[in-house]
Amino acid sequence: QVQLVESGGGLVQAGGSLRLSCAASGRTFSSYNMAWFRQAPGKEREFVAAFSWSGGNKYYTDSVKGRFTISRDNAKNTVYLQMNSLKPEDTAVYYCAAASTTAWAYSLGVTYDYWGQGTQVTVSS
Repeated sequence: QVQLVESGGGLVQAGGSLRLSCAASGRTFSSYNMAWFRQAPGKEREFVAAFSWSGGNKYYTDSVKGRFTISRDNAKNTVYLQMNSLKPEDTAVYYCAAASTTAWAYSLGVTYDYWGQGTQVTVSS
């Protein structure tokens, strides 16, 4: 069982930066693939970034490449999402998710086993 708690969201002007954190409980955190998804008002949840459990592979959706960076600290059971050059279209609730290594498809939300409660990111123009 893994519990995820996000933090770090807030209001920022376009061009600014935020760092989201996702603190995970559970002794097996290091064996989970981790990801960030987001959901804007009136839109479906979408994949943002993912990090394989081994740390060897990172994945990003095209719209955030070069601006967002996902990282993890297994010693702290924490995953981060550094967001730079934020745009109004990045406004959404951001969710942290964890997936076991079985049948994991990094961009598919249904392959994730655990979700956090979400943190709001609002980017003003």
